[in-house]
Amino acid sequence: MTQTITVSCKLEVAPDVATELDETLEMFADACNRILKVAKDKGVKNVTKLHHLTYNDVRLMTGLKANHVCQAIRRVCGNLKASYKIKQFKPTSVSLDARTFRYEEESQVVGLTLIGGRKKFKLLIGNYQRGLLKGYKPTSATLVKRRNGDYYIQICVDVPTQPPGKTPKTIGVDLGRKSIAATSTEKTWSGEKLNQVRDKYSRVRANVQSKRTKSAKRLLRRLSGKERRFQSWVNHNISKQLVAEAGKLNAALVFEDLTNIRKSLNKKPCSKKERRKTNNWAFYSLRMYVLYKSAIAGVTVLFVPPAYTSKTCARCHHIHPEEPKKSYRRREKYKCGNCGWEHNADISAGLVISQLGAAVINSESSVMSCPLEGQLNLLPMGLH
Repeated sequence: MTQTITVSCKLEVAPDVATELDETLEMFADACNRILKVAKDKGVKNVTKLHHLTYNDVRLMTGLKANHVCQAIRRVCGNLKASYKIKQFKPTSVSLDARTFRYEEESQVVGLTLIGGRKKFKLLIGNYQRGLLKGYKPTSATLVKRRNGDYYIQICVDVPTQPPGKTPKTIGVDLGRKSIAATSTEKTWSGEKLNQVRDKYSRVRANVQSKRTKSAKRLLRRLSGKERRFQSWVNHNISKQLVAEAGKLNAALVFEDLTNIRKSLNKKPCSKKERRKTNNWAFYSLRMYVLYKSAIAGVTVLFVPPAYTSKTCARCHHIHPEEPKKSYRRREKYKCGNCGWEHNADISAGLVISQLGAAVINSESSVMSCPLEGQLNLLPMGLH
């Protein structure tokens, strides 16, 4: 099995060739928009059906190569299946396949088929990108023009994955907003800096949104990109460290399954600020980064139900009462009212998640005592 990763490489582009690149980008976007109009008018999302409806006309009107038109049809179908709110494609990227893209490892050059024919471009990359591309023969990529005018080629590489090994060891990871992640091995990543950045951009957006000028709209897009890139950088670093630690300890990573958590949190009464922070919580992004990195490293990833993980004592497995005044948690501290055990609240939740994961792996004998509705029940840990 393989895992696809994307290697972003800057291109060395001469001024005279840049014009042809821009023309190819313009024609590809035009092709996508023509195909999109037909797809919406006919209500078609199937690649084959849309190909028969649009291929000949689009190729004649745009002058694109055959494979470019085929890639435009695939892009439109893919976007329609992902979202119904697409209005227009912009000339910012072109999808390439094996017939329109070629990577030459020895000379670090890529050959791209443009609207005027095949052109070669030198890659301006370092040892990190060379290491990722070494020994591979990629067959797909995306040509991208960024806002500053630079051209990049995003090369897709299929990296072989390691088969996940069976291990009784687990590392529980508790995700949150104040602490982005806290593990059962007592490692934490504070979300203070990230929350400060988000609050800063939120204030700036509130001041700019009332102006409704072109410069204000450009500033909003730029701020959105900066905030998104910073969040992505944070999540990449955390996921890399989590997978590295799991590989070093030969342990499985265990997370809470937070699917639809935003809906449940937004149903509760809360301020506009709290709702914004909940909606900006990028736990799914971190989850996806962990999944693809762990697939390459051969680390097992498990997901368990999130119910009671923060309320359960990691030592005696007693669940604290629902009444807020009797809560065993005080900010960052957790003190069990049953056995008196004290610990950091987020790490305590990580320990419980780790025990749940271990119970799933060793489900034959693991049980957890949980007082629910005044009765003491023995439930398999994986069902909590």
